[in-house]
Amino acid sequence: MSEASTPNTPEDKPASEAVKPTPAPPPVKAPRSGGGSGLAAFALLIGLAGAGAGGWSLWQLHAMQSRDQQQAEDLQRTRDDSAKKVDELAQRLDSRLSALPSAAELDERRRLLANLQSDQQRLSQRLESVLDGSRQDWRLDEAEHLLRLATLRLSALQDVASAEALVLAADEILREQDDPAAFAAREQLSRSLEALRTTERPDRVGLFLQLGALRDQAATLNPLAPTFEGQGDVLSDLAAEGDGSAWWSEWAKKLSEYFRIEFDADRNVRPLLSGQSLSQVRLSLSLALEQAQWAALHGQTGVYKQSLKQAEEILDAHFNLDNPDSRALRQRFGELADASIEVKVPDLSDSLDALQAYLQRKQAQRRQGAAAAEEAQ
Repeated sequence: MSEASTPNTPEDKPASEAVKPTPAPPPVKAPRSGGGSGLAAFALLIGLAGAGAGGWSLWQLHAMQSRDQQQAEDLQRTRDDSAKKVDELAQRLDSRLSALPSAAELDERRRLLANLQSDQQRLSQRLESVLDGSRQDWRLDEAEHLLRLATLRLSALQDVASAEALVLAADEILREQDDPAAFAAREQLSRSLEALRTTERPDRVGLFLQLGALRDQAATLNPLAPTFEGQGDVLSDLAAEGDGSAWWSEWAKKLSEYFRIEFDADRNVRPLLSGQSLSQVRLSLSLALEQAQWAALHGQTGVYKQSLKQAEEILDAHFNLDNPDSRALRQRFGELADASIEVKVPDLSDSLDALQAYLQRKQAQRRQGAAAAEEAQ
């Protein structure tokens, strides 16, 4: 029974009044009873909420403690691993330090390295000097060979252009040496170059080609057959007699191509060349011109003029000059015979002697330098 249902009587009633019907409670008392229950329920809810909040706080506190403990364990494990690695590195460092040489050994090795570097530098300098000297010797030997070849070209072929190019190449080699001792040799080479440049140079190649063209014309040269022109002689009179003299006149003309009789001839009549005789004459004329070509290339003036003279004699002896081809060929022989083919070549012996003297001085200086280097060692 609740407190709301308890009667609020300040004093006790008599027993006779107890049997009397109890009056109904006023309707205004009911709301007071419902408000007390709601307040209790609200208080209960607040209590339950406080209990839940306390439990949740305890759970969070426990989780945080567990996490902190796990982190502390991980940190301790990391510290242990780091300590192990530091120990290992310290051991390795100690082993390496123990393997390193001492200060005395380092000084000795540094001294040996300095000596090795100085020896290597000295050897490299000697090698460079030897190689440089070898290259210079090769180039100077090449210059001497070029000068000898120029002398040979002048003496054998009288080839001024080739000799000039060879002497110029030798002078270029001496210029590359950049040696004041080569002044005398270069001076003599310059004199030889100027002498070669002022030397007359006939066109031997052109003359050779012209003679070759004349050889081709001589190979096709044919003799001119003499024609018979009768002027009241016996054969013409016989050919004119009778009405049927046509056949006799033809035979007389045919026979006149092979022979004729002249009683008042003022010059010799040459026999006609044909067959093998004509081939032999053409061959003789071609050989004479070929010999003239050889003499033109080699500057042999005597052989050249003699060969052209021989060609003229063959032409005069076996071919009729009334033929325009023979006459033109004879005229060309006379014109080419006056051509100048000989060259007065300069002497290069002074230049060769100066170059050889310079080479001997260079070799002597190199031997003295080598001897001084050996003594210094």
